[in-house]
Amino acid sequence: MTRHALIAVLLVALLPTGAAAQVSFERLLRADEEPQNWLTYSGTYSSNRHSRLDQITPANVDDLELRWVFQAQSLEPFQATPLVVDGIMYLTEPPSTVTALDARTGKKLWTWSPNMADDVLHIGFPQVNRGVAILGDTLFVGTLDAHLVALDAATGAVRWDVVVADNAIGFALTLAPLALDGKVVVGVSGAEAGVRGFIDAYDADTGKLAWRTYTVPAEGEPGSETWGGESWRTGGGSTWLTGSYDPDLNLLYWMVGNPAPDWNGDVRPGDNLYTCAILALDPDTGSIKWYFQYTPHDTHDWDANQIPILFDADMDGRARKLVALANRNAFYYVLDRKTGEFLVGTQYAKQTWAAGLDRTGRPILLPDTEPTKEGTLIWPSLQGATNWFSPSYSPLTGQFFVATRLIGSIYYKADVEYEAGKPFLGGGQQALSGDEAAGAVRALDALTGERLWDFPLQSPPWAGVMATAGGLVFGGSNEGNVFALDAKDGAALWNMQLGSAIRTNPMAFAVDTRQRIVISAGLTLFVFGLP
Repeated sequence: MTRHALIAVLLVALLPTGAAAQVSFERLLRADEEPQNWLTYSGTYSSNRHSRLDQITPANVDDLELRWVFQAQSLEPFQATPLVVDGIMYLTEPPSTVTALDARTGKKLWTWSPNMADDVLHIGFPQVNRGVAILGDTLFVGTLDAHLVALDAATGAVRWDVVVADNAIGFALTLAPLALDGKVVVGVSGAEAGVRGFIDAYDADTGKLAWRTYTVPAEGEPGSETWGGESWRTGGGSTWLTGSYDPDLNLLYWMVGNPAPDWNGDVRPGDNLYTCAILALDPDTGSIKWYFQYTPHDTHDWDANQIPILFDADMDGRARKLVALANRNAFYYVLDRKTGEFLVGTQYAKQTWAAGLDRTGRPILLPDTEPTKEGTLIWPSLQGATNWFSPSYSPLTGQFFVATRLIGSIYYKADVEYEAGKPFLGGGQQALSGDEAAGAVRALDALTGERLWDFPLQSPPWAGVMATAGGLVFGGSNEGNVFALDAKDGAALWNMQLGSAIRTNPMAFAVDTRQRIVISAGLTLFVFGLP
C-alpha cells in the first residue's frame, strides 16, 4: 500500500458522520427535496441552480458573515461548483485535483491528484476543472489529460481510470460529469485544436464505455451534408459543459460548441451540424432524438456551451415541458423539450450580427458581419453575451437570471491548415475594453425573454448566479465583490469585497439546519452564513 493510500484509509475514521452515505439515482431524481445538500453540478437534473433554502432573506442578508475559507493549492483559475453530501463537501482544485472537506468547518479530509505530464495540452482554454459527480459512494472526475476517474467518496482511493480521448491531439476534460442511472456522462474540450467532438457514457461500476455520440457526423450520416468535403474530420463541436436530464421524458440535453476552424468558415461550407446546437439524447443508447442549432455555420466562436434550464409552464393555454437557454450569441431561446420545437427567441444583450430570428428560430443574418483579414467589429465578443458560468431559474417567480456580458470584438480571418495537436483557429479577435465594455445581471421573464430588471456591473462578468427561495439572487464580479440582489427588482442588498476576481458559480447548502452560501474568488473558496 502506498503512503498516500494508507493515509486515505486512516482518514476514514476521522470523517464526519454520513461520509459514506449512498447517493442513489433515486436521491438524484429527488435532489430538490433535500436542499441542505447540493448533489449535482447545477443542483438538480433540471439545472435551475435555485436553492430551496429560505433562511437567508432580504431582511437579514446584510448580516451574512464569513464562516470558513479554503485555499486551493494551485495558481490556476478556480471554477468548480462543489457538491455537498450529508455534511461532506467535494470539490475540484485546478487542474484536476479532488478534495473532500468537512462542510461544517472546512477541514480537509482527503485529497487526490492524478499523475499528469507537465506538457498536458489545453489549447483554447485555461487549466480548469468545474467539479465532480457522485453516484452511490463513488465520485467521478474528468482530468485535463482526458481521463475519467472513479474515486471512493470516503477515502479518495481510485476505483477505475479510463482514457476518454487522446490529449496529444488536443482533447481534455474540464467539465463536471453527470451521473445518471448506472452511467456517467462526459463531454470533451478541444475544438480549438480541430478535434471531432463527442459525448460519452460510461458504466459507473466498471468504467466500460456504454455509448459514444459524435457531434460532427461522418460521411453518409445524417447531417454530413452540412459539411463541405472532408472538413468534418476536424470539425470541432466540443461538449465541455455539463448537460441536463428529464427523467419523465428520459431525455438527456447536451450542448455543443463551435465548429473548427473558429473564424475561417470558407474551409467548412454549410451549416456544420451539430455545432452550436442542443442535442436531446436517449441516455440508454446515445441516439439523437432531436436537435436545434442556434448559430448555423458559426464564424465568431459562439459556442452553445451554456447551461440548458428545464422547467414546466403554461404557454398559450397549454401545459408545456420547456428548455430555456441564454445563448452566447446574445439571443434567449425557449424550446419544447419533448420535440425541440422553437417557441420563443428574443435578443437579451447587444448584438449586431442578426436582424432577428425567423419563425423556425434560424438567425436572419445581416450583411458584412463575417470576419475579414482587415477586421470586422461585431457584438457580442468572442466570449459572447454570456458564457460557461451558470444562469438560474426561480420556479417561485418564473424569472430567468443571467450574468450578461456587454462587449464587442473585432474579428479577423486568416488562412489555416490543420496540424494535429496545434491551434486550428483560422483567425482571431481583439475585444473592446474600457468604457466600451460592461456587464449586468439581468432578470428575464422565462416564458417570453422580456427584460424585467438590470443590475449593472463595471465589467463583463465571468461569474454565474444563483436564486434562492429566500427571494435573493447571488452573484460575483471581476472586481472581487460577492453580492446579493433582491429577486423582485434587482436592488443591491449585500456585498463583500473578496480581494480577487470571481470566476465561478455560487451555490448553497445547510449544516446543522443553518444555510450557507458558497462562492470562490481567485484561489480561495468562501463560505458565508448568518450569525
